[in-house]
Amino acid sequence: MSKIYKALLVDDERLARNDLRLLLKEHPNIQIVGEAANGLEALELIKEVEPDLVFLDIQMPGVDGFNVLEHISSEINVIFVTAFDEYALRAFEVNALDYLLKPVNPERLQQSLERLDQIPEEHAADLRELEYHDRLLLKLDTSLGFLKISTIVCITSAGDYSEVLCTNQKKVLVHKSMSEWESRLPGTYFTRIHRTTIVNMEFVDRLEEWFNNSYRVYLKGIKEPYVMSRRYVAKLKHKLS
Repeated sequence: MSKIYKALLVDDERLARNDLRLLLKEHPNIQIVGEAANGLEALELIKEVEPDLVFLDIQMPGVDGFNVLEHISSEINVIFVTAFDEYALRAFEVNALDYLLKPVNPERLQQSLERLDQIPEEHAADLRELEYHDRLLLKLDTSLGFLKISTIVCITSAGDYSEVLCTNQKKVLVHKSMSEWESRLPGTYFTRIHRTTIVNMEFVDRLEEWFNNSYRVYLKGIKEPYVMSRRYVAKLKHKLS
């Protein structure tokens, strides 16, 4: 028997909640325990009913879906239900179980709910390789924001975090390990040059031989070079050839 999931519907449009509620009647493992018409109501209900799953609209007056997401436990599964276009919403795979576009397609809803029973200890979504023009919705420093993959110049290790340098010269701290970045970034564009450094090859200006068969990597617009250790030299040369 499938696990029963306590679900909360959050949308400022009553008709949208009604439509989703009707669709969910076809899924007996989803038990709707509450509805909220805005972000503040959602946060209060989440504390009260402790749902396993939240169907969350994004554009709401006052406290929007982004703000709600920032304040709820990562143990709660979130499925975005929104009118945003599909391309932009690829960003949400890091922070949400899935997304559904309005009007909700019953087959897509079925696919989303099937993922509930497929979640291992590490989210399956985290295993998908990103594409160069994807956007991630991440906690950047202390707030949520979009990070476009193609704007990443380089990533360096910062303890439990990683520091991402973007094309606007802004640096942001992200709670992601270097190994996670390496496994998910598109390998045709990004390469690891050191255990502490990943670079976007679109921004590699030149390589200079250094001592002990290592190199210094100069990136466009950045004065100070990055060190590339011997173990990564052949791999980078192959990609640049």
